[in-house]
Amino acid sequence: MLICNFKINSNFILKLFLTILLVIVLFIIGISVFKLFNTSSNSINNSNIYNLTPSNYTNVLKAVHNNIDTYVGQQIKFSGYVYRVYDFDDTQFVLARNMVISSDFQTLVVGFLCHCDNASLYQDNTWVNITGTITKGNYHGEIPVIEITNIEAIEKPEDEYVYPPDETYITTSTVL
Repeated sequence: MLICNFKINSNFILKLFLTILLVIVLFIIGISVFKLFNTSSNSINNSNIYNLTPSNYTNVLKAVHNNIDTYVGQQIKFSGYVYRVYDFDDTQFVLARNMVISSDFQTLVVGFLCHCDNASLYQDNTWVNITGTITKGNYHGEIPVIEITNIEAIEKPEDEYVYPPDETYITTSTVL
């Protein structure tokens, strides 16, 4: 007959448990700090030009409109079509996209107001690619305005529609 006698040392088990818990907490904090300060993969610096795509277009549009001051000075690049309303001057247009708002493909025009000295060269519904800087402007209230530094006509893209912002989208201090 084999008899085993184990003596449980409660101090040792408590120290082991606390050590393992401390290692786990430090590991989680380390990952969090790394993600917070590693801006190269999740966000951009104001000195970089960020490219808006159909998948992030409305998220960025919403974030910039909700907190203009955070994004002033950010350079962005994106495409859309020229859209004007009756009270724009010759240097203004909206660089627009059609946002699908229902399952039967009803759309709504969304976009950034843009300012460009040679805007009159581009007719309504002309697809263009622009590079510009987010500024603060006024059009029936304070809104972001893209001050265009480069504009060029392009062909209508295959993916011309955008979709409503994600409910899980979390805004940050730079365009994501």
